[in-house]
Amino acid sequence: MTTRSMVDEFIAQDTLAVIGVSHDRRKFGNIVYRDLRDKGYRVLAVHPNHNTVEGGPCYPDLASLPEPVDGIVVVVPPHVTEQIVREADAIGIKRVWLQPGAASAAAIRYCEEHGLDVIYDECVMVLAPPMAAGRRKF
Repeated sequence: MTTRSMVDEFIAQDTLAVIGVSHDRRKFGNIVYRDLRDKGYRVLAVHPNHNTVEGGPCYPDLASLPEPVDGIVVVVPPHVTEQIVREADAIGIKRVWLQPGAASAAAIRYCEEHGLDVIYDECVMVLAPPMAAGRRKF
């Protein structure tokens, strides 16, 4: 179950990865990526078929990220989400936000059974405020 404390802890992080970014600015993965970046988060893009997104590097998977991230925001179909949460767990990522449309019962259950903080049925763009000027990564 998503709690307010889980949400508060997630949005207090500085570096996030968005899984499922797109070159198409109308697609939700791209919109989430830009929203978090524009709010001051350091955001790493992940998509297996893109080398760049919005002028920045894009990585094919979580294991390819050049630095640790504090959490991931997942914007992919539910059957892909199930694989993503396993990959996150395998490399030690413990905070997972499943955007509406990305969650599946199996992915949520995996997170809960393996000690990952999982947020679902909530939109990160609505709940994540702009970072304070002193915390901004850009």
